[in-house]
Amino acid sequence: MSVAEPRRIVLFRHAKADWPPVSDHERPLAERGRMDAAVAGRKLADTGIAFDLALCSTAVRTRETWKLAVQEFPQRPKTVYEERIYEASPGELIALLNETPDDAQNVLLVGHNPGVQGLADILAGAAEGDALERMSRRGYPAAAFAVLSFTGPWKTLEPGVATLLDYWAPTE
Repeated sequence: MSVAEPRRIVLFRHAKADWPPVSDHERPLAERGRMDAAVAGRKLADTGIAFDLALCSTAVRTRETWKLAVQEFPQRPKTVYEERIYEASPGELIALLNETPDDAQNVLLVGHNPGVQGLADILAGAAEGDALERMSRRGYPAAAFAVLSFTGPWKTLEPGVATLLDYWAPTE
């Protein structure tokens, strides 16, 4: 694949988590979260993007979200569980994505707010249609995802270089 071809980055926030008396990292999904994760998986599959790589936080709620969502995909991408995604800032997430091998064209990142929302805001130098307005109006609720595109090697990913192609969030 050529680095001149557009790359896709999907920033997927974990689904709604429960609040049992465990550490934040160990919080599981709530029943609503399990339902929304599967719906989000269907919506992600509907994008038609063939993901080469999924980067998923090691937190229980992100791993459960990914496990439920990926069941809806026609083909499971290589998955890397990455502890640096947990509590990461947008800058830390960009640094992580900069390490992505250039043979990966389409990457899905399953993470947390405020990092995921901040990253979507920072990367999107442009937007198609009403995607930015929808993302701004809805915020970035649990199980939401943004689809962004940029051209170039992963090491050149930086603020403002991407176009926000689409945004989806479950209905409340």
